[in-house]
Amino acid sequence: MRSRAEALRVLLDTTFILPTLGVDAGRDISKALQRLDETQVEIHYSRFSILESLWVAARTVSDQKLFQDRFELGLRSVLKSHRYAKVDEEPEIFIESLKLYKLGHKDIVDNILYACSSYFDLKLLTVDKELRKFVRDNGLKDTLIFPDQLETL
Repeated sequence: MRSRAEALRVLLDTTFILPTLGVDAGRDISKALQRLDETQVEIHYSRFSILESLWVAARTVSDQKLFQDRFELGLRSVLKSHRYAKVDEEPEIFIESLKLYKLGHKDIVDNILYACSSYFDLKLLTVDKELRKFVRDNGLKDTLIFPDQLETL
């Protein structure tokens, strides 16, 4: 087990924020979040994941009243509980995101999250195989971690 000083520092991809906000992201995501909760992990989020979560919720949720209550509670949990630390995006992150876009990765939110993980020396917890392929194909620093890798923590 890691000591507090050695705690793994993880930036959550949007998919891993959705369940806290009341959006079902599947059993594998829930299991990964449970694993994070059981280990010494410093959890970080980006406000761009919150924005992307809003887009997902607006497209996928059918019972707006029930969902809105759960979403508000989850949002307060992410923003106010002190379990999650917000990353403050520096100008270099946006510059790097644009470079990644020009290299061919067209998901700007993913680019921002990847740039944050690299800049702040965080692991980006994701299920995005396309992003992993992009990172590897372009010889970029591999900051990505997938849920199955959490089992070894």
